[in-house]
Amino acid sequence: MKAHTFNLPFLLQHIMIPLLFLRFHRNTLTLAAGKWDLLLSNIGISAMHMQLLNTDRVIIFDTTDFGASNISLPNGTCRNNSNNLTLKRDCTAHSVEYHVASNSVRPLTLITDPFCSSGAVRADGTLVQIGGFNDGDHNVRMYKPCSSNSCDWQEINGALVQRRWYSTSHILPDGRLIIVGGRRQFSYEFFPKRSGADKAYNLPFLAQTNDRGLENNLYPFVFLNTDGNLFIFANNRAILFDYLKRVVVKNYQQIPGGDPRNYPSSGSAVLLPLKNGTGAEVMVCGGAPRGANGTFNGALNTCGRIRINDPNPSWTMETMPMGRVMGDMLLLPTGDVLIINGAGSGAAGWESARNPILSPVIYRPNNRIGSRFEVHTPSARPRMYHSTALLIRDGRVLVSGNNPHVRYNFKTNLFPTDLSIEAFSPPYLDPRFANLRPTIVSPPSQAKIRYGQTINVRFTIPPGRLNGSSVMVTMVAPSFVTHTFSMNQRLLVLSGRNAAAVASLTFQIPVVAPSSGNLAPSGYYLLFVSHQGIPSVGIWVQIS
Repeated sequence: MKAHTFNLPFLLQHIMIPLLFLRFHRNTLTLAAGKWDLLLSNIGISAMHMQLLNTDRVIIFDTTDFGASNISLPNGTCRNNSNNLTLKRDCTAHSVEYHVASNSVRPLTLITDPFCSSGAVRADGTLVQIGGFNDGDHNVRMYKPCSSNSCDWQEINGALVQRRWYSTSHILPDGRLIIVGGRRQFSYEFFPKRSGADKAYNLPFLAQTNDRGLENNLYPFVFLNTDGNLFIFANNRAILFDYLKRVVVKNYQQIPGGDPRNYPSSGSAVLLPLKNGTGAEVMVCGGAPRGANGTFNGALNTCGRIRINDPNPSWTMETMPMGRVMGDMLLLPTGDVLIINGAGSGAAGWESARNPILSPVIYRPNNRIGSRFEVHTPSARPRMYHSTALLIRDGRVLVSGNNPHVRYNFKTNLFPTDLSIEAFSPPYLDPRFANLRPTIVSPPSQAKIRYGQTINVRFTIPPGRLNGSSVMVTMVAPSFVTHTFSMNQRLLVLSGRNAAAVASLTFQIPVVAPSSGNLAPSGYYLLFVSHQGIPSVGIWVQIS
């Protein structure tokens, strides 16, 4: 018999990567996958906060009080603000709008300081930004998207009852925002107010988790549950909270190990993909062990999952391939979780972390335990304190930021301020999978849909490639990203039948929209069709 020789690179290229999408995994993949592209080396500011809007433009902003940025305010204008701690007269911008299609930025105007703030997008697509620092801590700022270059921030002074710095915002089924916590604020309030008497309401849970003044409960992880209540995780434990009756519905057990997971320990969390009629499950990953701030102790390498509506919910713990603090967790169109950015030791704060983690990890929640984590191609740029990441419509992930210094510092050898923006393309965007990639034909982008409506999603796919039972339709809410937490992030898997042919190379799958605002608050979502693990470019839909 003739002996056969094996070309290892060929095998890796043509066998190993397809196996990635057939769900045969080891705990940590040794085969690097995914791709990084530098989009712009200088967007003018460091991306402390980011939000994608339904115009495919991303609003990015920093603090107004780090001194001059690297981009001028529009039309030669300047800000005169006696409250600024650094520059009383500032002719530079501290917010930009990034246009995905043209890969360009334009400066926007912020008056008061949104440093370490929160936000959410209302049903009409308007970004509502909450609080900040100094003269901005009681303010609300609105950004209504437009297709021209005429839109800018509008500020509402004194719109908040209490100072909101390091608070979390979440959109509610009735269209209001709830704002939870903040530094030395053990309360919550709503925006907009229903009357002049609308006030802030005490939330003792936040005082109980204050960790003897160490404040490992800032930027609490808040998720809207399928029953309309809020799951709130702070420090190392959680409650289910009825914000209408102002009562705690359920207390959850402490996460095993007892280490803090919120800022400045700064782990991250996601609400795992939701389906009509199924329970909600939250996953919390990474962070810094107690006492790590200033000591550069190794980051936590554990994740906990909990089914929050179970009669007796308990945490299931898993181990990541590496410890990670300040990592961002993003839901991908396929229902997988991307863990990206962060450091291997230390905590959030000025000069408080070391050992940047450059390699993204993809977590496959439906795989068996022990085969869920995959390590992918590393970036060349550290993204630690004040870094951000978010999903955009073509399936890429925008990554920007990194400024662990009190002001912009480009000269230090230790993690200089980074003003660049880059994109990580997950493995599903590899060109070798183009023959599996669907293209959505209908509904049209910006379509309006109703709760419980049956939607006939039509798509095309290359000839002979359709596996009708492996088609999945998902809706992803674009999130407000800051300080390693993606607020308002949720992904819904729409129930439906197998896809079937309706014309040459055109197929249709009927799916049912979410049944209520408890599953999907009114607003804009990205709708994707995935085929054999390969997603389409998304389209915008608006549900109400």
